[in-house]
Amino acid sequence: MTTTDWIATARAVAADLAQDAAQRDKANKPPFEEAERLRAAGLLTLLVPAEYGGGGADWRTAYAVIREIAAGDGSIGQLLGYHYLLSWNPRFFGEPATAERLERAAAEGQWLWGGAFNPRDPDVTLTPEGDGFRLDGRKSFATGARVADRLVAGATSTDTGEPVVVFVDPAHPGVVRHDDWDNFGQRLSASGSVEFHAVPVAADDIIGSLSEEAGTLTPFATLVTPAIQLVFVHFYLGIAEGALAAAADYTRDTTRPWPLSGVDSATQDPYTLATYGELAVSARSVRLLADHAAEAVQRGIDRGQDLTAEERGEIAVTVAAAKVASTKAALDITARILEVTGARATASAHGFDRFWRNVRTHTLHDPVAYKLREVGDHFLNGAHAPFTLYT
Repeated sequence: MTTTDWIATARAVAADLAQDAAQRDKANKPPFEEAERLRAAGLLTLLVPAEYGGGGADWRTAYAVIREIAAGDGSIGQLLGYHYLLSWNPRFFGEPATAERLERAAAEGQWLWGGAFNPRDPDVTLTPEGDGFRLDGRKSFATGARVADRLVAGATSTDTGEPVVVFVDPAHPGVVRHDDWDNFGQRLSASGSVEFHAVPVAADDIIGSLSEEAGTLTPFATLVTPAIQLVFVHFYLGIAEGALAAAADYTRDTTRPWPLSGVDSATQDPYTLATYGELAVSARSVRLLADHAAEAVQRGIDRGQDLTAEERGEIAVTVAAAKVASTKAALDITARILEVTGARATASAHGFDRFWRNVRTHTLHDPVAYKLREVGDHFLNGAHAPFTLYT
């Protein structure tokens, strides 16, 4: 399939999701059925190489697909975006043979990948036991874990003290996936907590290390952070574009002109037109920056292990700029659509509030002020932020 084909597929799924997005948001159930919609459309294996049985698409296409899905349902855009990033962890941190083995299995099983990676919950441990290892501990904000076929978990080796990335089958009875995600936004992103109780991990299911001392944390491996940050950019933008589209439909069909406007239709009200113009300019500007950042990340991925630290740093700054712009624009757009829909649009049946709630919830993932500092430090001093799972 071409990029155009993938985007058309994503738009069809997004249109389906949008029909009952407000109702599903209220129900706040784990998104098993939504995951099946993604699977049926072939979107879960989009990034798997064609020779391994997947879609063979690149990251530019993946980002565009995330944005389209998020326009229909922001939670499912997040779910899919995290899936793509997590499924690429074997490529970022593992050996080529490990990546091939897992990608072939993922294509065959049509896996949805979930994460138990929250670096601010450091209490998951990996302990040598027999011929393998044992995983114990708890992670919160484990996006997709409740509905995933396979998990990627971050842990600390009790043997060496280094942070490692491991592959886990959540079907093991020692994996407990809680239905405790009850936040006011991104309610269907399945971002609750997960616990590990003496879960066996084979030696070849240790994907890799996050320690610089291990010698495997190359500039290419550290692309994992700009790559996931750009996932955020695209689903923020998708939510904003979805909000604008929903608001425009409502304005055309339902909003009444203000008595003092002197026009017969809300679509001819000069203030309504100016507000839509302002919001559309904001969304279009961020789309251009987001696409520019996607090109930068794709170039870095194409460079592979030849990527330099300087090149990686430039990619990270580009993504940070897009992160700042998308955060500000999405928060503004999703709040201000009510200015051009009117008081009746606040009826809960319409669910217009979900767009802002979704953006506001996830944009607190990491403070955007720190992204501004990264961009400013680079602009003023030519500095690049050191690698963390947030920078």
